Amino acid sequence: MAKQGGQRQTSRVMAADSEDRLRTRAAWLYYIEGLTQEQVARKLNKSRLKITRTLADCRDLGIVQFRINSKLADCIELERRLETELGLTEAVVVPHSDDPDNLAAAIGNAAGAYLSENLADGLTIGVGWGQTLQSSLRSIFRPPVDNLTIVSLLGGLTYAAALSPAEFAWRLAGQLDAECFHIAAPVYTSNAATRQSLMSQRGLREVFERASRIDLAMLSVGDLSKKATTVQCGLLDPKELTSLRRAGAVGDLLCHFVDADGALVDHPLNQRVMAYDPTLLRAIPKVVLASGSVRKVAVLLAAIKLTQAHTLITDDTTAIEMLRRAKKS
Repeated sequence: MAKQGGQRQTSRVMAADSEDRLRTRAAWLYYIEGLTQEQVARKLNKSRLKITRTLADCRDLGIVQFRINSKLADCIELERRLETELGLTEAVVVPHSDDPDNLAAAIGNAAGAYLSENLADGLTIGVGWGQTLQSSLRSIFRPPVDNLTIVSLLGGLTYAAALSPAEFAWRLAGQLDAECFHIAAPVYTSNAATRQSLMSQRGLREVFERASRIDLAMLSVGDLSKKATTVQCGLLDPKELTSLRRAGAVGDLLCHFVDADGALVDHPLNQRVMAYDPTLLRAIPKVVLASGSVRKVAVLLAAIKLTQAHTLITDDTTAIEMLRRAKKS
């Protein structure tokens, strides 16, 4: 009973945060940017009546006086700048934390809430892996929707671990009461020929075909530092990190290594990876990138170019640096 009570309390807190974000975004668009209520409704994918009531709530609650009176105002401004300057449909920015674990948790919580709010009947969701996405599980709630499907977009580890792509996909599917599919093969094969042989196997081929039909992709990115998940999980050694940097790589998306321009680098690891081809993500209706930290700025910008991502979920310090580098380039 105590556990159920805690879950209900968590759901109420997340719902309140979601309403506060909606109020703040609506107020910013209407009072600061001068959009009409109809334009605000279209931008936020809400009904005109919902926006009218939300703006009334903003006045009643004191969020709107002569300015937007909200702790999220600076983050909302960064969101709008990211959307405009990086060509995103939507950005979600959370306050930065100097503690890497807390930062992953903050961005993960925002990613979980975002995914929960965008669930719909029959949705097929493709997922990546990493600490940030693992943290999203804490804030995911299942609205009254049915027939959900989760597809893991990359192979797994050869040992049991909480950060395993397959483990994350299974746990997410369990929380959403969804069907789950994963690539039953290691992330990296021993050579390109082995990869090609595995790709021809009927079961794996069917998973990749299903991946090509996903409606929404929820992904994170990795850099080339010793703190990267690929390094922490033993997938990369120091020599491989050095050779990847020499090849021009700035990080990875779905364990495919990319350069600053968002192109796959010419490196043996990219010929051995058992994962969905990130160059095909542009055909996916909605691609969401959730990641933060200044050390990931280069690979985040590259991933946006590569996938033409629709949504970015990050922290304010990372957002500021992304905007600075984007302007410089």
